[in-house]
Amino acid sequence: MLLDLDGTLLDLVDRPDAVVADDDLRGLLLRLSARLDGRVAIVSGRSLAQLDLILGPVAHAIALTGSHGCEYRWRGVLEAPERPAALDTAAVRFGAFAAERDGVALEMKSLGMALHFRLAPGAETDAYALAESIARDTGLALQPGKMMVELRCPGGDKGSAVRRLMRQPPMTGTLPLFIGDDITDEAAFEAALGLGGVGVLVGQPRETAARFGLPDPAAVREWLSEIAS
Repeated sequence: MLLDLDGTLLDLVDRPDAVVADDDLRGLLLRLSARLDGRVAIVSGRSLAQLDLILGPVAHAIALTGSHGCEYRWRGVLEAPERPAALDTAAVRFGAFAAERDGVALEMKSLGMALHFRLAPGAETDAYALAESIARDTGLALQPGKMMVELRCPGGDKGSAVRRLMRQPPMTGTLPLFIGDDITDEAAFEAALGLGGVGVLVGQPRETAARFGLPDPAAVREWLSEIAS
């Protein structure tokens, strides 16, 4: 059971730094991991540092991949690439953009950063133009998302995260089920399908590699609770 976090287990909010997992979710993840003999992982665009803050102690009890597959931690193994110096340049330009526009929030990550314009939808075109310009200048990867655009360390995606997890015990030899909501999750849906598993899209139906769907995070948690019981 491979799970995205924002928009999948937790509702999307206007300010990404305000997200904290509730006790019910933390307990659910522990019960689910016990029910599936440890075959549970969070696969997120968030950094491991952010996931630790959001999930609390649970973050050290299950497998985690962060930063779109660039970071990995499980059972004492921690791997992450060196932070590209280009992110410092991007941070200055992204920060100036956010400071000049009401409602635009800058989210800093270990291996990337994102401009969120959920509160300022009119900034979308300019935000993407800036991100594309910085990506061309620096070689950073541009990652679109729901009402946000991200620049991050190149070389990974959620598909590579899924394939890596499925090579690790106790997941080896089993079939992946990935649940996600965003465009960033499509690579994971495709990877799960390629490994004989399936994807579940959360939210409004759209063109997707996922074979099944659930309407919202509440439905995801209800379904997972049934599995964990």
